[in-house]
Amino acid sequence: MTVHAKLIAIGNSTGVILPKDLLARLRVAQGDVVSLSEIPGGVQLRSFDPDFEEQMAAAERIMRDDRDILHVLAK
Repeated sequence: MTVHAKLIAIGNSTGVILPKDLLARLRVAQGDVVSLSEIPGGVQLRSFDPDFEEQMAAAERIMRDDRDILHVLAK
């Protein structure tokens, strides 16, 4: 699905106007925090879930710190 959004000036910054139906699908509203991630070919926008972000950070630490152990377990 492709959604087009307009960039607007907000003071010295630039903002994006997101369509109402997209906001509903993301389950976010004005004032909520969203997560932006660079991916190949663009940017991914997701609703921000602090618990999920904490779990992902822990998983990344484990994968980095225990890389050798995980490699052996994968065999």
